[in-house]
Amino acid sequence: MKVGHRPRAALPPGPRGGPFGPLGRLRRDPLRLFLELRDRYGDVAYFRVGPYPVYLLSHPDLVREVLVVRHQAFMKSQVLQEAKRVLGEGLLTSEGEFHRRQRRLLNPLFHHDRVAAYVPAMAEAGARLRERWRDGQAVDVHREMGRLTLAVVARTLFGADVEEVVAGRVAWALQAAFDVYERFLSPYARYLERLPLPSNRRFEAARRALDEVVYGLIRERRAEGGVDLLSLLLAARDEEGGGGMPDRQVRDEAMTLFLAGHETISLALTWAWYLLSGNPEAEARLHEEVDRVLGDRLPEASDLPALAYTRRVLAEAMRLYPPAWAMGRRVLEDMELGGYVVPRGTTVVMSQYLIHRDPRWWPDPERFDPDRWLQDAPDRPRFVYFPFGGGPRMCIGEDFAWTEGVVLLAVLARRWRLRLVPGHPVALAPRITLRPRYGMRMTLEARRG
Repeated sequence: MKVGHRPRAALPPGPRGGPFGPLGRLRRDPLRLFLELRDRYGDVAYFRVGPYPVYLLSHPDLVREVLVVRHQAFMKSQVLQEAKRVLGEGLLTSEGEFHRRQRRLLNPLFHHDRVAAYVPAMAEAGARLRERWRDGQAVDVHREMGRLTLAVVARTLFGADVEEVVAGRVAWALQAAFDVYERFLSPYARYLERLPLPSNRRFEAARRALDEVVYGLIRERRAEGGVDLLSLLLAARDEEGGGGMPDRQVRDEAMTLFLAGHETISLALTWAWYLLSGNPEAEARLHEEVDRVLGDRLPEASDLPALAYTRRVLAEAMRLYPPAWAMGRRVLEDMELGGYVVPRGTTVVMSQYLIHRDPRWWPDPERFDPDRWLQDAPDRPRFVYFPFGGGPRMCIGEDFAWTEGVVLLAVLARRWRLRLVPGHPVALAPRITLRPRYGMRMTLEARRG
């Protein structure tokens, strides 16, 4: 803000009228609503959800202001506060000094060298799946990628092989939790959750199922020992405080890593396969790279720099279809943002989906073009791309996710190409994450040679 310039006290432009604001549209199609708000009202748009004021911020400089420059003046929004119902006080949901302590404890577990040590487990999980696939078979790729990444996170986090029945329970529990979760964001959630509704019972059953899986794996690891992430988590000590984590905190952190590590990269891979199916030139370049770099062997950590195009495919998939499609923060003190006074208690929302597709920074933004990542654009602001957030609360597993995504994409693309089943509807389901509404039915085609 320029010296001598006073921020405007008036509200930013936005839709007015009605006691609930655009609540119905927000629940039905938030992506379309956000796009319309950005296009009609600009980089700062205002609306209300019942009694709650919301500012939609659509400029990367404002994202930087919230996530980096003034991060201490914000806390996680209601979306992640409600996630505590499943995740507890894990790294994703905790706040303040407690979060900083937990971050210190967990940072060594995601050191680059430690992540590189998990590449063999990632590659082997991908190889097991590609051997199970059959030429001409039609599969739901979203489901397949979910079970694959679940196997990877279970092996690297818990040192355990996930059986088919366990994978099925986790998939059901996640879907059941997501189906009900949106209702907890309603202004009337605290009244609805007290009612004996079938949806409330399904949510509680889903939460119990996830707890049973995670606690069972924890008990198994404690009995057998190991050198996986959970074993390191149990042994972690804070250099400043000197203590480790109580049992409940181990559960919360393990649940966070288990679910976040599974969901995000499975969606990135699902959307990557969809985009490759419609872009044969990009697919051919991907196949040429994995054939040349890998031959007939599985990837090793030392291969990752050479799989540059594979990484660009993944980066472009997460630009167009960011698994975390929006993020919110609650303002802790009155402040100025984008020329407006933002009162304490207001929620600010920043959408990766909007900013990743903004034509001001992305030429022909709807086009899938992995080569747009060949070099950095000096005139492109830092936060035009933030699939893993940013600042002190940037996703601690970013390096893990990139490594896993590149390894699995390379392993599967070495043997297979995937084609969208003709007539299969592809639509977005923007819930907590950006899922395909009807799954992703694709036909497997074996590559020869």
